[in-house]
Amino acid sequence: MPDHHYYSNFIWDIADLLRGPYRPPQYERVMLPLIVLRRFDCLLLDNKEKVLAEFNARKAKYKGQEDILDPILNKLAGKDFRFHNHSALTFEKLKGDPDTINHQLTSYISGFSKNVRDIFEKFEFSAEIERMHENNILFLIIKKFCDVDLHPKQIDNIEMGLLFEDLIRRFNEAANETAGDHFTPREAIQLMVDLLFSPDDDVLTVPNKVFKLFDPTCGTGGMLSEGQNHLREMHADGKLWVFGQDFNPRSYAIAASDLLIKGNANSDIRFGDSLINDQFSGETFDYFLANVPFGVDWKRQFSDIKREGEKLGFAGRFGAGLPRVNDGSLLFLQHMIHKFVPYQPKDKDKTGSRLAIVLNGSPLFTGGAGSGESEIRKWIIENDWLEAIVALPNDMFYNTGIGTYIWILSNRKQKQRKGKIQLIDAREKWKPMRRSLGNKRRYLGEDDIVSIVKEYGGFGETATSKIFDNEDFGYNRVPIERPLRLLYQMNVENKSKFLDAVPHLLDDVQAIDKKLGREPRPDWTNFDELLSGLLKERGSKWKATEKKLFREVFAEKNADAAPVVLDERKPKNEKNARVWGWFFDEKSKTERRYEPDSQLRDNENIRLSEDIPAYFLREVEPHVSDAWADGEKITPAYEINFNRYFYTYTAPRPLAEIDADIKNMEEEIMRLLREVTA
Repeated sequence: MPDHHYYSNFIWDIADLLRGPYRPPQYERVMLPLIVLRRFDCLLLDNKEKVLAEFNARKAKYKGQEDILDPILNKLAGKDFRFHNHSALTFEKLKGDPDTINHQLTSYISGFSKNVRDIFEKFEFSAEIERMHENNILFLIIKKFCDVDLHPKQIDNIEMGLLFEDLIRRFNEAANETAGDHFTPREAIQLMVDLLFSPDDDVLTVPNKVFKLFDPTCGTGGMLSEGQNHLREMHADGKLWVFGQDFNPRSYAIAASDLLIKGNANSDIRFGDSLINDQFSGETFDYFLANVPFGVDWKRQFSDIKREGEKLGFAGRFGAGLPRVNDGSLLFLQHMIHKFVPYQPKDKDKTGSRLAIVLNGSPLFTGGAGSGESEIRKWIIENDWLEAIVALPNDMFYNTGIGTYIWILSNRKQKQRKGKIQLIDAREKWKPMRRSLGNKRRYLGEDDIVSIVKEYGGFGETATSKIFDNEDFGYNRVPIERPLRLLYQMNVENKSKFLDAVPHLLDDVQAIDKKLGREPRPDWTNFDELLSGLLKERGSKWKATEKKLFREVFAEKNADAAPVVLDERKPKNEKNARVWGWFFDEKSKTERRYEPDSQLRDNENIRLSEDIPAYFLREVEPHVSDAWADGEKITPAYEINFNRYFYTYTAPRPLAEIDADIKNMEEEIMRLLREVTA
């Protein structure tokens, strides 16, 4: 029996017949739908007559009721089939009418059950039928496909799945510049799958146990297929049902076709935007794999996502926060975490979940304290879900040359991993491509994958593996304040400016000018008390806005002025009161808190493990004696600066050596000049 490689090469040769009307990157528009059609044609051949007879007997009764008729005919078509075709045509019969083969093929496709017709609508295959017919190649292509026997007796579901996957890969790589839009390099998927399943070898081989794998941006379904292949290699009878969603019509059509070809009766691919049209709402899954779009904005979905986040909070998918609108990667991650199976060690129905996702570098550190990105990282790390992050080599993906990272998350960490995060630097583990494919110039060899998985499983400290406590990635963003210092002075210009805005206060201003004078007063707090006393004496009551305007006009910042007092109290002898802004005043024997100057405000990022008062007294007060920490506005945050932990210092060359090189270069330049001018 020929294997899938034989069929793949045979079909690849047929694709050459498209040359001319189609460019190689466009071949998949024709070949993938035709492979699906030919496989279905062969599958349905055995029970074709039964299905036709039943359809003819029932079509009048169930006209327009496909939801009732389709399941009946699907069952007749074959065991565990989820589709049928009630057209009298077959591929062989299509050869009998070359002149109208375009109409015949369209009629044949319309005879399928609704789920298959939906797939071919997403393929937009009717347009390709007309294009081939107009270029006189449709009959030839169909005739050639009749020579490809894809009956299960010739190629079983497993081999057929491998054939389809191989052709998807080859067509995507032929597309080169657009391959990465919907296709993840196979070796990257293999690494992700190995990392995802490696702690669960014993669990995955339990007889008759069913597991569910989900990909919310499944593209052509490569990750789901690789997950099934991996489990089949581990345990031939293992049951892994796969589920996916994608909003690209052609990618969805390919992934959905792949499932039907393999006979995955309990699996499902659905069409739609996962962020605003969750087709698996309320469902949970054991495993997750995803390569989400890098740096793609979510402006179009903003209103719906923001509304869900505000309305549902953590009961919905986006309770942790919203990232910046120019990158929705962390939205997909929250979407998947929301579908985790709860974990309780002694409950067989709450077995937890594991997740592997490819992200670019931005989600690691973008966004300061209080930002959406930081809040999402905080939520993930403080819930102890992040197991490991693997830095991949640059130039490994088709559509980007930037750094990429695999995040491994789980709500059922192994005992030794609890409260820990492992970072693995695999950026130097790669092989050069013989021929670049888009931005892809490197790939992971089998030895590279084995090495990374071994390092992950070993969970130890090496030159390229570091183990950290969760708290090591957290810090407190502490606002450091300094007092506002104001100097008051009355003058003609400011007096006129103030009265232009509030002319009804003329008498009060004249009284202030006369009684309090025009001498500069470097203590606004003292002057404010005198001002309040004078206004009270006159029976004047100014609005808060008028008092604010008066200070804005007549007071200016001055570094030599006294701090503006905000609050005052009797000494309480509280520990670290000075750190939090209470200063002892020797003259009044009170503790005073000052009004902060927003223009002098600074921030200190202090590690979570560090005592804030101790840090302040050591690093801040000796340099800025009048500063204090605003304890009410401290914001915890998290970021993972990967390079910081794997940076290797390289000492510069000795100056004498550099000087010698420069001297040699100067001499060489002079020699060349002499040759030119000689």
